[in-house]
Amino acid sequence: MSTDTEFVDHPSTDHAEAVRAVVSRATQTDGTAPISEQAVHSLGREGAARHLVAFGEDGEVAGYANVVPAQGGHPAMAEVVVDPPQRGHGLGRELVDRALTEGGDGTRVWAHGDLPAAQAVARRLGLTGVRELLQLRRSLEQDDLPALEVPDSVLLRTYGGPQDDAELLRVNAAAFEWHPEQGRWTAADVEERRRESWFDPEGLFLAFDPAEPDKLLGFHWTKVHPATASDPQLGEVYVVGIDSSAQGRGLGRLLTLAGLHYLRDRGLPGVLLYVEGDNTAALNTYGKLGFERFHVDVAYARA
Repeated sequence: MSTDTEFVDHPSTDHAEAVRAVVSRATQTDGTAPISEQAVHSLGREGAARHLVAFGEDGEVAGYANVVPAQGGHPAMAEVVVDPPQRGHGLGRELVDRALTEGGDGTRVWAHGDLPAAQAVARRLGLTGVRELLQLRRSLEQDDLPALEVPDSVLLRTYGGPQDDAELLRVNAAAFEWHPEQGRWTAADVEERRRESWFDPEGLFLAFDPAEPDKLLGFHWTKVHPATASDPQLGEVYVVGIDSSAQGRGLGRLLTLAGLHYLRDRGLPGVLLYVEGDNTAALNTYGKLGFERFHVDVAYARA
């Protein structure tokens, strides 16, 4: 199967909806989302991402590639999905090849879950794994969650509204300067997530120094995933960000625990999180809190 469709900056509304439907079907088939939340969000607004929509012989959307160009020293990143009924005809390989070409030298393409089909495409195109993103999980059904003890040196509260966004974005940018996706968040990214059905201001924890109550030290944004055919309803340690000036104060553990207690008190049976495979400090913190490896996403690049 081949397509003459070119990359575009803004998919039509109909095409964007069709891509979302393809993503939903692929998620149900594979047991993991084929492209990230960030890529899905990019379908509906202006931004740096470029989009390739591929069509089958029936004229319906058969596959999709998302490419975010290289920025700020970070390589271009690509994500690809093929509708399950359209698989087995080489469309996935074609989309990956075109996405890597569009992104230029050093472009990386994510294989979420690193499924056998993605590994086969990587072998055929001579790609090498260059980055790992681990999903860790922890049960919340046992009575083994450490107590939450907030020291007098920390003021802990939940999200108060858009007036908190500037500090949230400042700390996010500082904490994830090295991260090619998370570090690029803008006010539009926060606003989009506030509009999501899963958003709960009581699940977004903010830590301040009592001496400077307007300066954010760190935050923990939690999320709740609805039940699927393969998983019950699960919580997520969505984002934990600590300002560089506040490192070494134990805020990562404190904020993570605050979110875990909140998710447990909502009656959720378990919680997941994503962490870079080479982030030794974070893996150590989460390991001590009872998290274990569940699956891995791999970013591939041309050798």
